[in-house]
Amino acid sequence: MILTWAKGQTKPFTEMLRAMVECESPSDDAGAVNRFVELLSDVAAPFAKIRPVKGGAFGKHLLCEFPATRRRAEGQILVLGHSDTVWPMGTIKTMPFREAEGRLWGPGVLDMKAGIATFLFAMRALRELEITLPRKVVLQVNSDEEVGSTSSRALTEKNAKASAAVLVLEPGTGLAGKLKTARKGVGGYSVTVHGKAAHAGVDFSNGASAIVELARQVEKIAGFTDLARGITVNPGVIAGGTRTNVIAAEARVDVDIRIAKLKDAARLERLFHGLRATDKRCSVEVTGALNRPPMERSAGIVKLFRRAQAIGRQIGVEIEESSTGGGSDGNFTAALGVPTLDGLGSVGEGAHAVNESILLGRAPDRIALLAGLLSSTDIS
Repeated sequence: MILTWAKGQTKPFTEMLRAMVECESPSDDAGAVNRFVELLSDVAAPFAKIRPVKGGAFGKHLLCEFPATRRRAEGQILVLGHSDTVWPMGTIKTMPFREAEGRLWGPGVLDMKAGIATFLFAMRALRELEITLPRKVVLQVNSDEEVGSTSSRALTEKNAKASAAVLVLEPGTGLAGKLKTARKGVGGYSVTVHGKAAHAGVDFSNGASAIVELARQVEKIAGFTDLARGITVNPGVIAGGTRTNVIAAEARVDVDIRIAKLKDAARLERLFHGLRATDKRCSVEVTGALNRPPMERSAGIVKLFRRAQAIGRQIGVEIEESSTGGGSDGNFTAALGVPTLDGLGSVGEGAHAVNESILLGRAPDRIALLAGLLSSTDIS
């Protein structure tokens, strides 16, 4: 019933998504993010209680509360999305929203405005088809997910603790649209070497090159990677020195870390803070930590995934699971022990790339899947 309804919504779904994509909302433009929040508020207002939340420098977060329609409703389901995209303002001029080749294209269309549109149509389906909503549903749309979720994390964790389960509107994995039952934890370290400046021609031996010392440290840092344990350590950005004729007094490397198990965070922390200069005239300074804990595949997550699989079979779609090295706000909720299912947004490819697009033909079954989960009485 829901799938049939959703198949008749292709045009309005496309129109809603066009409005969302054309309302650009890069993370670093609070005004643009707030305009998108206003657009989303207007769309959801007829059937939800709207509450904007201050989000600091990154624009407002948004809470939309959809009341349960069962008399003795208990608890809530938290649905997570984000309003910010990685694309700078003006990208829409060179990557316009368009429909072609069975897809919808445009900046932020996959990650993750189509996911938000999918949720809104799922809620609309339940309302128009008069299907009972057994629990209150809270949609939380964060403004800073793409830049670390620093201002939204506390709000996410607070709402997750009050929820029976969390559903995340990030896109599915690959063109199969696999759901995500595990994500790596994400963090970063900065390692700065302090050396001693000197004239490279006149006083070479009196200098202690921070760049040379950093090169030695980078080799050590790269060795922290342990693929068998799911640990990757990537020295991604290097900066240092002032001029070629000056021995560098300072140099820095910024490092990305990914871990599959939370227990490995402490191990990496010890390794980074155990770095020591080989040239005793230099010193090593380390800052940073794990930013997002890993989303580990727990029994609660598996139970939630199995329910999604069953709903998928009812609508003729085989739902698969996946793990990924990327993080989302679902990492925070899963780390609290709250059953969390990620990747429930749209199906497509090219997130953060010029070929960002979704498969329009998969929109109906994703709407039906999400509506089925939201109306289930046995997800927890």
